[in-house]
Amino acid sequence: MFDLDVFFVQQLVNGLSVGLIYALMAIGFTLIFGVLNVVNFAHGEVYMIGAFAGLWLITQLAPPLLVVILAVLACGALVGFGLERIAFRPFRRFRDEASLKSKAMREATLLSSLAVSIIVREVTEKVFGSNMQPIPQEYLLLTPIEIGPLTFASGQFLIFGLAGTMLAGLTWLLKRTRIGLAIRAVASNPMGAAYVGIHTERTIIATFVIGSMLGSAAGLVVGLYQGAIFPAMGFAPAVKAFVAMVMGGLSSITGAVVCALILGLAEAVTTYYFAQGWGDLVAYLFLVMTLIFFPTGLFGAGRERV
Repeated sequence: MFDLDVFFVQQLVNGLSVGLIYALMAIGFTLIFGVLNVVNFAHGEVYMIGAFAGLWLITQLAPPLLVVILAVLACGALVGFGLERIAFRPFRRFRDEASLKSKAMREATLLSSLAVSIIVREVTEKVFGSNMQPIPQEYLLLTPIEIGPLTFASGQFLIFGLAGTMLAGLTWLLKRTRIGLAIRAVASNPMGAAYVGIHTERTIIATFVIGSMLGSAAGLVVGLYQGAIFPAMGFAPAVKAFVAMVMGGLSSITGAVVCALILGLAEAVTTYYFAQGWGDLVAYLFLVMTLIFFPTGLFGAGRERV
């Protein structure tokens, strides 16, 4: 019985680490939806690019892990900037309020991000192949760490530390800096923000940069922890992060983080009692329950139905 309890605790820790990865992804979704009112379906490919950028840097230069993380953050920033220019900016040629709220405009932007997602994934498969790409042994985050009867992997602690640092940094940025206040203003009322002198285009670019940095870092850490990466690796985390965003109410960062943690823990508990495959159904079950019983999301009071 004691062994089962130990395993259950380890599953909960696994669930928290997975939930934090979903949270980093969900924040990217939420930030972009907040300022543009559209879903960025290429966010899973940002996650994948972060992992492949880290693998390329490791195999070519073999720098320290901290350098790899910083380089991947820079790569994520560039990817976010390019994604905004290619997939989103062409649909913002009209700045009037009717165009900003146009359903057709939102659908066109959504399809544009989906098209970019497919193209990037297919190009990656052509260049690197669709098979698993192994991570060099010396960079794997699988060093066992024993705490009493519990045994954890070093990658879990890196996920906790990195995610905690990035979430704290994001909170400080949004509440204490000019660009953070600008992001919040544009998310609240883009036309009003423009009228009071906020440069909305720069703010939108900054939002993509920040969200993509979080997503790319998540992809890198998961790749180093799991030991292999592949071009389609961003699909499942993106779906789970999207569900967390919907559960949180679409534009609530706090809601997205909390729901991502709930989702990760629920998956861990499910795989403890049932087969591994059942864990993947948890996200879809939560999505259906949210749409039926909480149409504005758990933290989305006062906004339109999701």
